[in-house]
Amino acid sequence: MKLPWTGGRAALVFAAANDRRFRFFLCCFTTIAAVAFSFLTPQIIRYTIDSGLGNEPLQAPAFVLSLVDRMGGMDFIRSNIWICAFFILGAALLSAVCHVIRRYTGSEIGETVSWRLHNTLYGHIQKLPYDWHVGCQTGDIIQRCTTDVDNIRNFIQNQLSELMRTLCVFVVALVMMFSMDVFMTLVSLALIPVILVFSMVYFRKVSREFARADEAEGVMQAAAQENYTGVRVVRAFGREAYEMEKFAEKTKNYQDIWVRIGKMLGLFWGAGDLFTGLQLAIVIGAGVWRSVQGQLSPGTFLAFYTYCNWMIWPVRSLGRILADLSKTLVAAGRIKDILCAEPETDPPEALTPDLRGEVCFNNVTFGYEGAGIGDQGPGTRDCCSKDNGTTEIFDGSPNIEPRSPIPDPRSPILRNISFSLKPGESLAILGATGSGKSTLVHLLSRLYDVQEGCGEITINGVDIRRISRHHLRRHIGLCLQEPFLFSKTIKNNIAMVQPQITDGELKSAAAAAVVDDTIESFAEGYNTIIGERGVTLSGGQKQRVAIARMLAGKPPVMIFDDSFSAVDTETDAKIRAALRQRVKEAAVIIISHRISSLMQADKILVLKHGTVEDIGSHEELLERGGSYRRIFELQRGIADDNDDTEGTL
Repeated sequence: MKLPWTGGRAALVFAAANDRRFRFFLCCFTTIAAVAFSFLTPQIIRYTIDSGLGNEPLQAPAFVLSLVDRMGGMDFIRSNIWICAFFILGAALLSAVCHVIRRYTGSEIGETVSWRLHNTLYGHIQKLPYDWHVGCQTGDIIQRCTTDVDNIRNFIQNQLSELMRTLCVFVVALVMMFSMDVFMTLVSLALIPVILVFSMVYFRKVSREFARADEAEGVMQAAAQENYTGVRVVRAFGREAYEMEKFAEKTKNYQDIWVRIGKMLGLFWGAGDLFTGLQLAIVIGAGVWRSVQGQLSPGTFLAFYTYCNWMIWPVRSLGRILADLSKTLVAAGRIKDILCAEPETDPPEALTPDLRGEVCFNNVTFGYEGAGIGDQGPGTRDCCSKDNGTTEIFDGSPNIEPRSPIPDPRSPILRNISFSLKPGESLAILGATGSGKSTLVHLLSRLYDVQEGCGEITINGVDIRRISRHHLRRHIGLCLQEPFLFSKTIKNNIAMVQPQITDGELKSAAAAAVVDDTIESFAEGYNTIIGERGVTLSGGQKQRVAIARMLAGKPPVMIFDDSFSAVDTETDAKIRAALRQRVKEAAVIIISHRISSLMQADKILVLKHGTVEDIGSHEELLERGGSYRRIFELQRGIADDNDDTEGTL
């Protein structure tokens, strides 16, 4: 079922509960019924005092007069006054039953909305493009998916039906009061406009503060999440005091906002008490004066005071409801920012061809926004688009939605990159930091897309922009320098890409990654549960488990993005030897700064400032000289020095 997530903030909330419409209408009906039964009690007390205990003729609706006549008239009621108490008890019981149903249906609707929003947000975030995730803070996303969703749930469960009840009480009380005495009703409304205006002013001010509080909470959670994730770096550099001070600054800002909100709440409730007391005092004074003049009976005055009290207190509590409503609207707006972000989509004619690993880059040019500070940026700038470059990008503002990529022809990361790779061949990429090595493989995986007119990337002769993203990525294995492992067993981590993998195939992949013996040395073997992000494993062990995970999927294109950096030279050589035996039919791309990891590749691509400086085999590049030869001689000299040093120890 498609929901109108792109509508207004209120539409967002109701769309999440559109399969609970019957319960919503039942909640509305029971709310009205509860108010109606509650309003019967003052009328019963009024008739009991004026006509039961007094001598005034009974002036009631026709059905009430008919009921009294069938029971034996007012003389029978006077001699059996307990009947009035019975009717009061019955009205209270019916009102209580309606309140129970109202609360139950409201809770069910709230939980349904919460469940729906949680699942929809999680599913939508999975489909958002890579540059959206790069431009957003994890802690802020989590805050929107948890605290903001809970704010919506709490409002629906507790305040939505209360808002309907407040409106019903006000309208019904007004009708009943006008039916009894017009003058007293006008007196009772004397301060209502003042209370309403004051409530609306309060609503506008407190809404802004709640928005700031939500944003401050997101920043605080992002800081905490970043610190917990980087705990090793914090401890290694002794930055605990600095991190505590930084976090304290953010919590102080969060505290200050809530202190301001608390002052506003105190002012509102204090002023509300004053207005309410004044209004009731005016009603009592006017009611006593009219009763003394004989213009108002005691029973009518008591009923009138009760209705006035019931009308004043809901109006006074309107500020609290409006405060919660403002929190809900802020939360809905922040959630809507995520849901309105455009997900990755493929056209209906997207292809799913048989991919065998024949890769070709043809004059590819690409650039990020803010190029020159690294291979990645919060948004992207395509280097060849005709756009004038005036579109906004994500700038860290509270609106979480990153803007569209912006072209920047002046500073592309990659310029006119061309090479080809056949199945069974290996390509090594060497280049300085920021030369575009990781960008190149990101383009191959379509984490970013090459724009029209900026070259093309093909696999088996098919432009990858015409291939379904999911299908493409299922056939490209990517192993990063800093692999991410989930807090599961080692077996589950390796089998992620191939859930039906047999134990033999799993161990074979681990053996090719030279990690099988290490895993078997653990007490639980492959059933060992690793910590969050693989924290219980060393850097080299994490890299080898990640390599085994990629090998288990048997993709026709394999990319090793500096994924041997944390292993020693001997293990590196063993892994490369095992890979040559295992991936004979796959196209392999290896990125590394270590010449020993690259020299046996069929082709070596040397990148310099985003352009191809040279390409060829190890021997060919040595003969030509250039950057490759200088790096080779430098690393060989360091290796020789290390060998000499080791010999003297």
